[in-house]
Amino acid sequence: MIQQREAFLENIARQLNRPVRTAVKRPIWKFQPQHDMLKDASSDDLVEVLKEQCKNIHTTCLVTNTAELPTVLQNVVEENGGRSIITPKDERFAAFGLTETMIAWASQNIAHYEWNEAQPDENIRQAEQANISITISEMTLAESGTAVLYSNKHNGRTMNFLPKNVIVLIPKSTIVPRITQAAQRIHQQIERGERISSCILMMTGPSNSADIEMVLIVGVHGPVKATYIIIEDN
Repeated sequence: MIQQREAFLENIARQLNRPVRTAVKRPIWKFQPQHDMLKDASSDDLVEVLKEQCKNIHTTCLVTNTAELPTVLQNVVEENGGRSIITPKDERFAAFGLTETMIAWASQNIAHYEWNEAQPDENIRQAEQANISITISEMTLAESGTAVLYSNKHNGRTMNFLPKNVIVLIPKSTIVPRITQAAQRIHQQIERGERISSCILMMTGPSNSADIEMVLIVGVHGPVKATYIIIEDN
């Protein structure tokens, strides 16, 4: 709970010799190209834009349907070395038909840990040791290849950047042109009074860093390898 906020703001306004501002008036810009970029793109068009952008962000991009998803995911898990996997607690995995795939990992000597809100310390320990994280994108920005991930009690932020490899499931219907549309949707959620995540993570492929000589290094601060799997769900 914030205390003494009004007194604090009134003191600042008094020092600036102006009244306390209680509302923000948006400026009206003469040019707003952000609303025009990819505005006429179809869902298929956005998939192609996203696939092309993935080439620039060192991310493998696959397209499949719900029926083939278990096989495709299993292949990606094996290509990434299997061993240990962490996932959020998310009912959409079952809706995508992945329950049997996840159960079968035990017989393949692949440890699977599901995020548990009752074990915060264990969650972080598991995320540190996991070889692979598998998560589901809430929205994906075609223009930049950015997955928008909501953190909550069933999906901690650390599981998205501590494991070496990350696999992001992207429902095709959730792909938007760019951050403009993603921000609009989040704003609409707020206006409807919906509770939004305290942390909205925007992840663009694996971790990238470059020094002053522009030498690109992948995987310094997070996942070394990223794979996006687009699911035809329209």
